[in-house]
Amino acid sequence: MITAQNSPEFASLLKADPCGEANVNFATKHEGQTVAFDGSIRHMAAHADDRTRYDLLLGPGDKGPQTTDGPNFRYEDVNTGNLHLTGKEVPATIAAGDKFRFVAEVIEFNTVQCLFRLAPVSTATR
Repeated sequence: MITAQNSPEFASLLKADPCGEANVNFATKHEGQTVAFDGSIRHMAAHADDRTRYDLLLGPGDKGPQTTDGPNFRYEDVNTGNLHLTGKEVPATIAAGDKFRFVAEVIEFNTVQCLFRLAPVSTATR
């Protein structure tokens, strides 16, 4: 599992320009691998017209909607069950600003939208 503690490349990426070349390079090199980082939900929107499935925009750190540094990570078409929530107090619902330890598989980096698409593996409260 790739973390900021064991990968200088990932540590640097978590502070990099969200549209920078480092994002493409990391996604290409580590596609299918698992990353883990402390982050927060930047934005949450219903997926299509579904009231129980969401597109989540995640960011590194604790600033939630005010996150400006680092990549834009995205979970697409997920519900709370897909997040595999763990921790001492597992919430029944989630919202923008909530802080978690995200563990996810790298799917791809969309250069047009400057989005890292990830697939959730586990989401721990913190």
